[in-house]
Amino acid sequence: MLENERQDPFEDRLGAALRDAGDGFEADRAALVTAGRVRGRRALLRRRTAVVGGVAGVALAGVGGALVLPTDDPAGPDRSSAASVGTPNGKATAAATAFSGDDLLRELKGLLPRGTYGEESARGSDHQLGPAAQLVYDDGAGAGAIAMGFARVEPGSARVRELTACPDHNVTPYDDCSSDRLPDGSLLKLYQGYEYPDLRVDTKLWTADLVTAEGQHVSVSEWNSPAEKGAPVSRDEPPLSTERLRELVTAGVWREVVDAIPKSPKPPRSAAPRTERPEVSGKSVGDTLAALLPGKLDVVARGGQESEYAYVVVDDGRGRSLVQINVQYGMADVAGQLYADGETLPDGTRVATRQGPGEKAGSGVVMWTVDTLRPGPAGFRVVISAFNTGDQNKDATRDAPALSMEQLRKIALSGEWDRLR
Repeated sequence: MLENERQDPFEDRLGAALRDAGDGFEADRAALVTAGRVRGRRALLRRRTAVVGGVAGVALAGVGGALVLPTDDPAGPDRSSAASVGTPNGKATAAATAFSGDDLLRELKGLLPRGTYGEESARGSDHQLGPAAQLVYDDGAGAGAIAMGFARVEPGSARVRELTACPDHNVTPYDDCSSDRLPDGSLLKLYQGYEYPDLRVDTKLWTADLVTAEGQHVSVSEWNSPAEKGAPVSRDEPPLSTERLRELVTAGVWREVVDAIPKSPKPPRSAAPRTERPEVSGKSVGDTLAALLPGKLDVVARGGQESEYAYVVVDDGRGRSLVQINVQYGMADVAGQLYADGETLPDGTRVATRQGPGEKAGSGVVMWTVDTLRPGPAGFRVVISAFNTGDQNKDATRDAPALSMEQLRKIALSGEWDRLR
């Protein structure tokens, strides 16, 4: 929820929210750099998933104090009216009306079915972290937390695809997900899953993400508990049905909220351009991995993400085995931490190996990993892991992974990866 920062694998909603929180609010996922780099990279590496949108994990600094235009309407400001501002060509354009935190809460309550409310908090449209609202709602069948977030994203960008794509079942367990294009060109994702991907707690998380053709992003998250974490389940399912979620996230007022987010000024021309870390195509990673597998293995499933990460599920006749790989740049500065107990090959490549239990809900799952870092300032890292199950969230289906440690090492050190550098 808004008052708790998310630190679990799909804490990544926090990273997603901060990254897309407007042109001037990129507090995060330029992320994977500086002091948080090691933790962030490890989380991406070992717990990849599609991002569930929203700002439910962002801590509130207080109710936003945006200036609201005067109005005689006791129900709140008239959003259809706006001030006029001058433009260089002498014409007047409408300036977006600001929304305070109280405005957002009032609009949210007006769109919910009749019920009672508690633990309300919100940020206005001029808050440095972007507008957001949350409350605990009870329709008489039990309290459930509801949170909303708003941001701008670049239309047609990879970020839009990330926000509106359903996650891979081999990575994230969920009950249902749909992603559709609406008649006005907006993309809408409706997701029904769980707060904890390892299902250690029965807290359900349902979300709706709307991204318009103009790049307005509206997200809604709800739980079957009065808090996303640390509170007992209070009802079987979150309070809003899928249809209610759809109606809430597509309400026209939320697009006005996004429009009211101040745009950051363009940096002066003298400012040095920001250096972006190169990314490796996820498709190229997957194709290279598949080509390097031993011939006796049948690939029964494959998938991945747009960049850096891919997986295959293989079967050697003794059961399915998940093999996942991550290829990324920019890891040279943490080599001492990642490979402290490993070896250094004659060409300077660093190698670390690990064999241990799996990291998700499956019983008896083991994870075998070979982690390599090529020499040079680019910090080119190739990490491959294999499991004794085709799905980390399900129990082990075989005694050991289908690939031995020696086979994993051979794949990770293959010169074929240099083609992606």
